[in-house]
Amino acid sequence: METVTIFLTAELGETLDAFEHEGTRFVFARLGADGPDRLAEGAVWVFVDWVLPTMAGLEMCRRLRADPRMQDAHVTMVLESGDAEDCRRALQAGADDYLIGPLDRRSVLDRVLALRSPLEQRHLAKVLDLGPLTIDMGSLQARWAGKPVSLRPNEFRLLRFLAENPDRVLTRQALIAGLGKDGDPIDERTVDVWVGRLRRALEAAGAEPPLRTVRSVGYVYDSV
Repeated sequence: METVTIFLTAELGETLDAFEHEGTRFVFARLGADGPDRLAEGAVWVFVDWVLPTMAGLEMCRRLRADPRMQDAHVTMVLESGDAEDCRRALQAGADDYLIGPLDRRSVLDRVLALRSPLEQRHLAKVLDLGPLTIDMGSLQARWAGKPVSLRPNEFRLLRFLAENPDRVLTRQALIAGLGKDGDPIDERTVDVWVGRLRRALEAAGAEPPLRTVRSVGYVYDSV
């Protein structure tokens, strides 16, 4: 099943439940100043408020365009009014379009459903390269130095999340939340099983696994 991920800087992102529509699963999350804390799966949409608690929405938009995880996202600036100068500045900062707030569930979904197809095609063409590691989102295939890495869907998602956050120590709880499983009753020790499977798959492909355990904390993908 295809997934569409919708991030909102507003509190609304924390209150909307995932749902399925015509064979697609839509998931929602709140986006903070440090970028996404969960895996951005499928086509990605971001709704950025004009005014944020710690920065201007324009600055958030610029950060998103500089973030490799979000470069292909469709960014909508949520304006407080239809001022022509604000609209111009939003587009110059990297927004794809804009709308007038406040947002509600229906206005978000109307925008996403109306413009989905082109963004989905962009997602299917996305490839992540990190040294010898290549992750092809369209084919759901990972390769190490050109050799396919045999992964289950969960381990593929785990590898992608780690690779999109290189050189950053991630706690077990952060990995659970990052894979969108924070609503499930998952013991943190289960993460150790996931990582073990991932390491064995990488080793089978001839890799020296770049996954490092930080004792009593979590795991980190070393990019160097």
